[in-house]
Amino acid sequence: MIEQSVKQNISTLGKRINALGVTEPVIQQQGRDRIVVELPGEQDVARAKDIIGRTATLEFRVTDDTVTPGTELSATIPLNSELFTQGHDVPVVVSKDVVATGEPAVNIELNAEGGRKMRTMTRERVGKRMATLLKEKGRYTVLQVATIQSEFGSNFQTTGMRSPQEAAELALLLRSGALSAPMEFVEERVVGPQLGAENIAKGLHSTLWGFVAIAVFMIVYYQLFGFFSVLALACNLLFLLAILSTLHLTLPLPGIAAWTPT
Repeated sequence: MIEQSVKQNISTLGKRINALGVTEPVIQQQGRDRIVVELPGEQDVARAKDIIGRTATLEFRVTDDTVTPGTELSATIPLNSELFTQGHDVPVVVSKDVVATGEPAVNIELNAEGGRKMRTMTRERVGKRMATLLKEKGRYTVLQVATIQSEFGSNFQTTGMRSPQEAAELALLLRSGALSAPMEFVEERVVGPQLGAENIAKGLHSTLWGFVAIAVFMIVYYQLFGFFSVLALACNLLFLLAILSTLHLTLPLPGIAAWTPT
């Protein structure tokens, strides 16, 4: 059971991290119940941790019309309703009965059952209000409280995000799915630019001396043909470095291993 949950979490984390645009991330299982995540080049560590560890689902609930707007904090809350004070358009009192829930995107697409319930509810409550709630780790945040303008069903759009980045992060969390099991950060390490500069210097020296050794061997063994082979190899290497530098690309270790001059 634990192994299956870890594998499912690795799959979910892979979807989230790929959407962050990290170059060649490493996500692998360590031991029985740990996952190691490496994010080369990621600058905003706090945001990355937030995206990796969050779970999110949406719930759509109707507001309680028996509570007069503006009196939510002082009014008596009916047994089948709840008061929410976190998020947009709060405080608001909504019914405990969930119209639809699950893992849709910001452009919502419900299944057949959710679409049927949504059509029934909105048809009967045109002109009244409905709340969209974001549930994360058992805590609710009100995304918006909107007036229902007309009946709608399986496909619609939810708005109310404070910024395009917030909307994109919500869509990412919902699209990648919920984590199969809760996770907590056990250890965090940040590799600074000093170590990277040291590795670059060592790589440059090893490439240079390796090229010199090959060049000497080729020229001594093949003489004139070896000289032209070394010249062609040098041109190939310079062209590759020039292209990578122009496009601001990085040649990783697997790429170096696979690259064979012709």
